[in-house]
Amino acid sequence: MKIHFQPKLLSTIRNYSKDQFYSDLMSGAIVGIVALPLAIAFGIASGVTPEQGLYTAIIAGFIISLLGGSKVQIGGPTGAFIVIVYGIVQEFGITGLAIATMIAGVMLIAMGVLKLGSVIKFIPFPVIVGFTSGIALTIFATQVKDLLGLQIDKMPGDFIHKWITYGQFIETINPWSVGIGIVSILIIAYTPKFSNKIPGSLIALVVMTVVAYFLRNHFGIQGIETIGDRFTIDASLPKVAAPKIDFEAIKLLLPTAFTIAMLGAIESLLSATVADGVIGDKHNSNTELIAQGVANVVTPIFGGIPATGAIARTMTNINNGGRTPIAGIIHAVVLLLIMLFLGSLTKHIPMACLAGVLVVVSYNMSEWRTFKSLLKTPKSDVAVLLTTFLLTVIFDLTIAIEVGLLLAVLLFLRRISETTSISLFKEELEEADRDEGSTESEKLSIPKGVEVYEIEGPFFFGVANKFEETMKQVGDKPKIRIIRMRKVPFIDSTGVHNLESLIRLSKKDKVQLLLSGVTDEVHQVLLKAGIEDKIGDQNICSNINQALARAEELVGKK
Repeated sequence: MKIHFQPKLLSTIRNYSKDQFYSDLMSGAIVGIVALPLAIAFGIASGVTPEQGLYTAIIAGFIISLLGGSKVQIGGPTGAFIVIVYGIVQEFGITGLAIATMIAGVMLIAMGVLKLGSVIKFIPFPVIVGFTSGIALTIFATQVKDLLGLQIDKMPGDFIHKWITYGQFIETINPWSVGIGIVSILIIAYTPKFSNKIPGSLIALVVMTVVAYFLRNHFGIQGIETIGDRFTIDASLPKVAAPKIDFEAIKLLLPTAFTIAMLGAIESLLSATVADGVIGDKHNSNTELIAQGVANVVTPIFGGIPATGAIARTMTNINNGGRTPIAGIIHAVVLLLIMLFLGSLTKHIPMACLAGVLVVVSYNMSEWRTFKSLLKTPKSDVAVLLTTFLLTVIFDLTIAIEVGLLLAVLLFLRRISETTSISLFKEELEEADRDEGSTESEKLSIPKGVEVYEIEGPFFFGVANKFEETMKQVGDKPKIRIIRMRKVPFIDSTGVHNLESLIRLSKKDKVQLLLSGVTDEVHQVLLKAGIEDKIGDQNICSNINQALARAEELVGKK
């Protein structure tokens, strides 16, 4: 099997120009600055240290741009992973997180090698919106403590108990934290009205850090918690430490790793697809999955967390002129330089400001307008949307994705089975189609003792019972049964088994079975299943005219 691995970097550097490098340099520098507060915020919210968020943005961002299948994709930690990572850290610790991330990386590489990139795109839209909106609400719930400055020693993990705890400790609210958080949100919200170049999150970070520093050190206000109060910042290169992986750990963490892999694949390919629409390009989905996989295998060795394509940073890259993977590589280098030379300053960033940044992230992730519009779609889609959303919020993303996909598949199968109809004709047949051998439309008479069953739609396990029920509705047994299959695009093993059972029963009742209008695809399946030997090749007719002529011949003999 040929591996489809073609990094976009190789094709873009062939005609690389000085002007393009300048555009990529400026864009990469801006994206690197934008990624700084997000990487720190995502790291802390995920239950790890700020530098682990930075390590992820640097290492994963570099690898994804170097090996990826998109020209402009920016990789790193994202809000979608906060809930998953936090849960893994609480249950399995940092080592468990590293192992799960590496297993997920191997899964992503396997998806790319097996060319499953295009298959990921077929995940139903209500499932994607449901768990994305659920993650957004969950992220918001995790930030209320820091946004309000509540004095809570230990936070419960589940959504409902979080809000109960907030209610119990609401009297510990800190007005300074509330003020910093609200001002941060307002700065982020209104910055685009004045400047599209400088990100609001960066302005909020700088302004609020300066304000908090002066309030704490010159006005004696000590109620403002900063990163330095909670973490010891290590502004140095990460240490290499591969986790010990054994079979028991793999078996224990496999379901969690699958969730990380699926979410990483979905988010990265969605981000790449959105980017394609803006720059008029086409990404290589399988190459992108391989790059994402490599990034998630390597990053945990340096202390990083799960990474994927980040839509917000990718769009920032595009809007600032980035058009090749060089911009993504520069963004990683800029982040590395900031961490090494300015990393010690991050200890002064107020936690309420980071909470404000994540509140805006959760609002943008929520897609509430899309969610609202989907509530007007068919009931089956609404059921999938609400089920996925509620399971994400109340339980976890693993269960939500599994149940959401299963429900979507079941409802889809029901919808498909409803489109398949089975009609019985005894005296006169509907007009024959010209592609079935008739030169012109005509009414066809059915000989006495002959019945025609017409199947319209796919003949699969979802409609097998419907076919049997139609057969049972017939009182007298005919001499000849014609199964008209001109509008059957495919047949599965259950449909074949159904036909085999019908052949056996027909022989027992001394009823001859004929097949009419079998398409080439269906005919090949029947041939492999040995149906032709059981029924006789002369009884598989190319069109209804031929089948009726054959029926008349057999009735005459009988």
